[in-house]
Amino acid sequence: MLIRSASRTVALAAAGLLALATATACADDAGGADPDRVDVVAAFYPLQFVAERVGGDAVRVTNLAKPGAEPHDLELNPGQVGQVTEAELVVYLAGFQPNVDEAVAQQAGDRAFDVATVAPLLDAAAGGHEHEGEGEGAAEEHAEEAGGAKDPHVWLDPTRLAAIGDRLAERLGGVDPDRAADFTARARALRTELETLDSEYAQGLRTCQRREIVTSHTAFAYLAERYRLEQVGISGLTPEDEPAAQRLAGVTAEAREHKATTIFFETLVSPKVAETIAREVGAKTAVLDPIEGLQPGSTGDYFSVMRSNLQTLRTALGCS
Repeated sequence: MLIRSASRTVALAAAGLLALATATACADDAGGADPDRVDVVAAFYPLQFVAERVGGDAVRVTNLAKPGAEPHDLELNPGQVGQVTEAELVVYLAGFQPNVDEAVAQQAGDRAFDVATVAPLLDAAAGGHEHEGEGEGAAEEHAEEAGGAKDPHVWLDPTRLAAIGDRLAERLGGVDPDRAADFTARARALRTELETLDSEYAQGLRTCQRREIVTSHTAFAYLAERYRLEQVGISGLTPEDEPAAQRLAGVTAEAREHKATTIFFETLVSPKVAETIAREVGAKTAVLDPIEGLQPGSTGDYFSVMRSNLQTLRTALGCS
């Protein structure tokens, strides 16, 4: 791990030496910088979404994570480091993408906005089930997997995303004071939409036959806490984590105990583990999207995916 981290730091330092030269080329490829718009770099999709909604036509937003790519382990090329270097504001979430964290620390300085500073992050185990049937060894293993880690998926609670939008408006206003009132107005409008979505979730999940969601990726602590659900995660925070056999057995037992009819997997990773547990308990599988990124060619956005998730949850949990 130390070797990998050191190698990544050296690579980013080398990329930083090329950043100024490549930034000019990247700007040319993108049609050139627009002096009338604030140049914003977003680390991944939900932050791009908020920046575009709050910034409107006063910003140009570049997303470092390509559609369809899993953003956790994003590797930045020299051109992307150049974009971080040249941006007037970099919007990211510390701890979610190590390569982005290092590039921001080396290149962005006080032009960086860490959305994790808006509100304390939840522990990875928040919203989780008590795992009473796993036995002492499995319980210890599960606690060790969490390791005090924080869940970065704040955008799955619409009220937290609204708070990020409010703070982003302040940061954009600091970059472009002449448009500060416009940024504040757009953030207020976004907050209204997000509060409506929050009400839809609260009402839609108020009365359900089940409240446990069995997920392949432990990414739903905020959603679970906000709407009184219990998350039973098969693997850890990073979707490539391979669950141990004992953990799989424990989750399978819990799924049977709570008569789960659906095992959830996400769009950007393999559904194999979810399918294995579903076969064991006679359940179906369905997509519950953590909205870390959109699929290539998708015409949807944050709101449409969240509403699709709500319908999926209502069906799976037997909500009236």
